[in-house]
Amino acid sequence: MTDLNKEFRVFHEAVALYSTKKAELRRSRDAIRDRIRSYCKNVLQIPVPKFRGQGSYSMGTTVNPQDGEFDIDDGVYLLDLNSSDTSNWPTPETVHRWIVSATEGHTKEKPVDKKICVRVRYAGQYHVDLPIYGEKTGEYLLAEKGEKGWHRSDPLALSTWFLAGVKLYGDQLRRIVRLLKAWEDFQSGRRGKMPSGLILTVLAVQNFRHDDADDVCFSETVHAIGRAISPIFRVTNPVDETEELTARLSEIQKARFQEAVSELSSIAEQAIDMEDAEQASKLWRNQFGDRFPAIEKDFIREEFRQAVAASAATYIGKQPPKPWAPNGIPLVDQ
Repeated sequence: MTDLNKEFRVFHEAVALYSTKKAELRRSRDAIRDRIRSYCKNVLQIPVPKFRGQGSYSMGTTVNPQDGEFDIDDGVYLLDLNSSDTSNWPTPETVHRWIVSATEGHTKEKPVDKKICVRVRYAGQYHVDLPIYGEKTGEYLLAEKGEKGWHRSDPLALSTWFLAGVKLYGDQLRRIVRLLKAWEDFQSGRRGKMPSGLILTVLAVQNFRHDDADDVCFSETVHAIGRAISPIFRVTNPVDETEELTARLSEIQKARFQEAVSELSSIAEQAIDMEDAEQASKLWRNQFGDRFPAIEKDFIREEFRQAVAASAATYIGKQPPKPWAPNGIPLVDQ
């Protein structure tokens, strides 16, 4: 059995969000918040909204993408809406336009008005997604453009649920989620679009298998995920079972993910059971990409060892053993 726990830790450090980047993302997020506050106060003349970080950034599971952009989710919570009657609420399309107008000109690229959020892009680096919420009788409603309109959604409860998992399993759970996301990032480039990071996070928590070694923990967790999504791949929101997180995936995307997890599970088992560390690292690099450390045989050291062994064997062959006494004095005079 090969122990690649050290290599897994090195790989994790390569894909985890480092502190300087966290600080940069936080500054960008705060600058956007200031623009929205100013627009609401001075242009719309409505109460200044509150903001709450959500998603992977608030859970501490953001990863460095192989290519592409970081993302932050920052919820905008409007405070001027009637808390008991939604009939007079502005439409989701209207509140989306407010946030687009508030953030326009903040970066070189125009804000993107998406279905469930407004996206502010820092080209080639990262983007900030701004979903918009209202509160009705203690429940949070998300402003989604289109048929769904304002509907129940509580990302804060989801973050609380995940943090309870971290409290139960320790920070290893965060590492496993980041490793799954790094795997998904690499595999998306090979296979096509994969499920969201949220779906991976839920699967990781629900199928987590602890082991002191991260490589074994990851392998066992992947095996459990594979069993959980076969033959039916369906994941619901753990804090709202009426919401199916996999509903937006096509059958082709579901089948693609099932196939990818099955392959990962098989290769992980081979890598864990393998005695040759070099070959095991090659298997992991096939799944994670070249950010995973390569292990190469030290041919020079191996050749030296073999040469010494051969030389010793030759010497012993030419010099037959002598009957030395324990004190080093020959038993027979030479």
